Amino acid sequence: MKRYFIHLAYNGTTYCGWQIQPHDPSVQETLERCLSLKLGQPVSLTGCGRTDTGVHARNYYAHFDVEGPIADPKDLAYRLNVFLPPDIVVYRIWEVAPEAHARFDAKARTYHYYISRQKNPFHQADAYYLYGDLDLERMQQASDLLTTYTDFTSFSKLHTQVKTNNCTVMEARWFEQDGLLVFHIKADRFLRNMVRAIVGTLLEVGKGRLSLDQFRAVVERKDRCSAGESVPAHALFLEAVDY
Repeated sequence: MKRYFIHLAYNGTTYCGWQIQPHDPSVQETLERCLSLKLGQPVSLTGCGRTDTGVHARNYYAHFDVEGPIADPKDLAYRLNVFLPPDIVVYRIWEVAPEAHARFDAKARTYHYYISRQKNPFHQADAYYLYGDLDLERMQQASDLLTTYTDFTSFSKLHTQVKTNNCTVMEARWFEQDGLLVFHIKADRFLRNMVRAIVGTLLEVGKGRLSLDQFRAVVERKDRCSAGESVPAHALFLEAVDY
């Protein structure tokens, strides 16, 4: 058996996320079907992590095992792109060591959430339009607090099957880019719905509805009901995965 890594990107609008689901289309299912047809054998992909329904990935990695070597990985990537729908692209395929693992070898993942402060017809599909004033300095102060905690139960979707809600947040900051307000967060792992719930709660701080002490209390309460509403999925992007 030979193991290969695959580097790809996808627009998640029409998918239930990366992971295969019983009754909804997923990126994993779509890519596995194409790979299996092109390689003439069943192919099972292991991704670097899950993404929620409607969330996008500018950089995503997965691995798969096949019988025998792939003669021309570059040509396989080209043929996959011809066959795949336009919302999924394969950048590169390369052979790796048999023990290499797309998920467990990942050291960190980075997400960006994009907010448009004025109505913009060119960002309807990739940014969350939010009207009103925001205290960005206070939002950044609240974001800085995230790096001092490890238990993010307050920002996790309820009734998931993970063993722990502990994460190490390495970076959390706001910046402006091309007229958009962007939330950047980097961590060793993320819980389901975590980034969207964090952004929704930070916006409550920015609107003056939560103080910094109240934000800290939300985190420490370890109760999803105490946090803010999740912001829409269409403005969230998995930007990078570090190995």
